[in-house]
Amino acid sequence: MSCDTVWTHARLATMAADASAPYGAIEDGLVAARDGRIIWVGPRSQAPRFETRETVDCGGRWITPGLIDCHTHLVYGGDRAHEFELRLQGVSYEEIARAGGGILSTVKATRAADEAELFVSADRRLAALLAEGVTTVEIKSGYGLEQQAELKQLKVARRLGRERPVRVRTTFLGAHAVPPEFSGRSGDYTDLVAGPMLDAVAAEGLADAVDIFCEGIAFSPEETARVFAAAKAKGLPVKIHAEQLSNLGGAKLAAEHGAVSADHLEHLDEAGVIAMAGAGTVAVILPGAFYFLRETQKPPIALLRKHGVAIALATDANPGSSPLTSPLLVLNMACTLFRLTPEEALAGITRHAAKALGMQGEIGTLEPGKFCDLAIWDIERPAELAYRIGFNPLHARIWNGQ
Repeated sequence: MSCDTVWTHARLATMAADASAPYGAIEDGLVAARDGRIIWVGPRSQAPRFETRETVDCGGRWITPGLIDCHTHLVYGGDRAHEFELRLQGVSYEEIARAGGGILSTVKATRAADEAELFVSADRRLAALLAEGVTTVEIKSGYGLEQQAELKQLKVARRLGRERPVRVRTTFLGAHAVPPEFSGRSGDYTDLVAGPMLDAVAAEGLADAVDIFCEGIAFSPEETARVFAAAKAKGLPVKIHAEQLSNLGGAKLAAEHGAVSADHLEHLDEAGVIAMAGAGTVAVILPGAFYFLRETQKPPIALLRKHGVAIALATDANPGSSPLTSPLLVLNMACTLFRLTPEEALAGITRHAAKALGMQGEIGTLEPGKFCDLAIWDIERPAELAYRIGFNPLHARIWNGQ
């Protein structure tokens, strides 16, 4: 069998869904790739003979699938460190948002920045993710809140995917907040998002999905349904920010529209969980935002487990509620704050994160036919990835077999 590269003498955490061993572990394994895809993975003793251009001896290191950050807001202008100070003085996130801060302050900075400036700042944040083994990242818009600025964000995200060794999925989040010029007229702004703005995004092929923030400080369930209908008419998958600050039934609504994911979910109830389970909607848990906002209402992990909802994890990297660019810290936070097991956490940032992007057939596990996106680690056991704090044991990152 001919191939481009073989990684041998490795311990594999395949993260395959039907694996009998924890982590889908193979103690003495081999991975072979050709044309950027995995063509064989399994025990070294069972491997066929390969004609290969390169053989990499991993020296007993662990290989996992490349990590997937399935919820980020990497492209934006400015920062919100001053709001961090306000929250430490007791001002709530909702109070800051209603006073014109929060998302709207980032909107002002993002509108003022040109594409080159946005690329440079987002590239630095992306580099931090890649340094910890990320090979696929989702990037949302949502800090422009008018047509040209939203297109600008999405163009920068697409450029990152072209110029950096990473798979980028883009999400149109025009309905992230009501812009100041539409204050008190959220319905009119929803019409703009679901009409001309989405038309322009779709015409330029800039989005792989459409998202909306369904919350008391953002958009109602009725407005959410209008955006979902418009997205589906364009053939675009839908996602939702829901049940972060209250329970408006957004996750249930999203599941009824076949959403690929519902994200945040601290106030999710069992009816919403059951709806998500029936629709196959992934729960994307964002411990960075929970930690940074000092929330106390935890997402219902036990209910999600009970009903078999896939639980993904992500950084939610953004300037206001989760200025976090460490997927490894996300693993630790998920275990310490929400009591996920280390295996659940790693599945959440590999296999389930792939499903949250609708890419489970392409990435997220070490299986033949999938892209050869690997992270090679200097660790003794996979649990170390969630156990250590502030330590990066990445030895090598492989993207598309390179």
